[in-house]
Amino acid sequence: MQKTDLNNPSERKKLIVAAVLGVVAIIVLWWAFIGFGSNSTTTPPQKAANANPPGPGSRTANTAAKPQNSEQGTSELLAQLEPVTFQQTPPSVAEPKRNIFAYYEPPPASSKTAQTPTPTPEPTPPVTLATVSPSNVYARTADFTLDVTGEKFSPELRIVVDNRELPTKYHSAQQLSAVVPAALIANPGQRQVILRSPDGRLYSNVSGFSVTPPPTPNYSYIGIIGDKHYVDIALIQDRSNKELLNVQRGDMLSGRFRVTSISEKELVLTDTTLKIKHSLAMNTDGEKGVGPLARPTPKVVDAEDDEP
Repeated sequence: MQKTDLNNPSERKKLIVAAVLGVVAIIVLWWAFIGFGSNSTTTPPQKAANANPPGPGSRTANTAAKPQNSEQGTSELLAQLEPVTFQQTPPSVAEPKRNIFAYYEPPPASSKTAQTPTPTPEPTPPVTLATVSPSNVYARTADFTLDVTGEKFSPELRIVVDNRELPTKYHSAQQLSAVVPAALIANPGQRQVILRSPDGRLYSNVSGFSVTPPPTPNYSYIGIIGDKHYVDIALIQDRSNKELLNVQRGDMLSGRFRVTSISEKELVLTDTTLKIKHSLAMNTDGEKGVGPLARPTPKVVDAEDDEP
């Protein structure tokens, strides 16, 4: 550090100015913080009020102290009430393993109760069909006359059997008749009968008759006996008792079946009551070893006189 030369007039002036400035600075600081002990003529209202404090028993002192204490307590309480930020982190859990056998099943569909619609009542037919005669016929028989009875019949009505309109004869308002062809009763079953006018304005309720299978002969045709010199004889067997019978043309079996034809292929029997023909084919497979067919029939030859 360079030393100051006191013999130099300029250096000496600088030292004097610095000393004066230091003294002035010390005085200003002393006045600002400590003062010089003189009472100020102007006193602020608050300081003047605090200059003469009231006594301890004064009501004014107690009243002023309470608001100050309450405000101080409120401020301290507000200082303690601070918002708390809480951040919760969920614990880490391992991901569960997927079950490959688990699958979604839709819930069962609710079954709706089937509502049966209320049937609409059918209108009453304008014509009444009461009875059908005959009510039962045999299949494969010939044409027959069908009579129907009822009420409110008119000449416009026709007898309809299985949707086939038949030529109808009007007898009265209670009776009609028609001829049913044999083709309609060729097979067993139920036949439907209704009365109806061609324009459909008049119609009746539905009735009917049944077609049953006809009785058949209970015999088996198993062979034939004869040649050109003799009348053919058929060998048959009764299925009920296995009895063998020899029959010719014109013989009657079971009181109703007449033998009408004999050949090597079939035996024809006619039902004398129903006029129905029944054909019995020759059957040799199931009757082997029975009767004269089990052995060869010897051939009949003309006798010859032996001359010497």
